[in-house]
Amino acid sequence: MTNAIASNFAIVSNAFKEGEKIPTQYSCKGEDISPKFEWSNAPANTQSFALICADPDAPMGTWYHWVLYNIPKNTTKIEENTTPTNSILGKNSWGKNTYNGPCPPPGQTHHYVFTLYALDTQLNLPNDADAKQVESAIKNHVIGSAKMTGLFRVY
Repeated sequence: MTNAIASNFAIVSNAFKEGEKIPTQYSCKGEDISPKFEWSNAPANTQSFALICADPDAPMGTWYHWVLYNIPKNTTKIEENTTPTNSILGKNSWGKNTYNGPCPPPGQTHHYVFTLYALDTQLNLPNDADAKQVESAIKNHVIGSAKMTGLFRVY
């Protein structure tokens, strides 16, 4: 892998822009559905993707809102409120195999970091793996990553 390849790997959303507010419909105060994401320029030898949404500002440490893995290598987008075919939805910090959107304590603005990992393998994990298990499994298999951060505040 060269840095040029990795630096071109990008993830975007039509729901919000980098560093901006995540719309309420994607939070616990709205419909609590996952936003649409698209990506481009993944490394050529990508065998699968993993996507993790983490809130590093949570009072009890990083809180995981969404864990997806074994996303097929030919996938370039995730539609709103869907899980890509043949991918696995892991457990979030609520212990649920689903997306649960931003839900910070009232009056606090939190950062929600969506990290897409390009992997040189498929992960051999159970269907109920959590973020820590996925992060451990991908450690030596990441060939590129792309991040997008959104903000959310409950008033």
